[in-house]
Amino acid sequence: MHARDAIFLEDFCPKVRIREWRQSLHDYTDQSCIYCGSKSESIDHIQPRSRGGLSTTTNCIPACLSCNIQKNDMDVFHWYRRQKSYDPRRAMAIRAWVSGNLTLALQLIRWVKNDMTKDQTKRVAR
Repeated sequence: MHARDAIFLEDFCPKVRIREWRQSLHDYTDQSCIYCGSKSESIDHIQPRSRGGLSTTTNCIPACLSCNIQKNDMDVFHWYRRQKSYDPRRAMAIRAWVSGNLTLALQLIRWVKNDMTKDQTKRVAR
């Protein structure tokens, strides 16, 4: 909440608000690509802008550059099912994100991350 007599930079510079919003999406997923788990370096439009997709929280998702470039303007679910990194839990997370249930999306992403961490620990122990 802003004080009534104060002037705030984000009120006059939309780019500052957009940058903060984009960063908040990355922060929400702990800087990880929702598709493969790599470091997220970009924001992917689930429904591409070329097909009328808007820059809204439920249509924009953190992605690594590789996944974002590969997906291009394809349907997200058609594209994702063909990926080596496909995980049904991540697919459910994408569906939850699109429907606005970011809490469920985050829980599913963490579930996948925890399993990946356990697998890595088992490999090191061998």
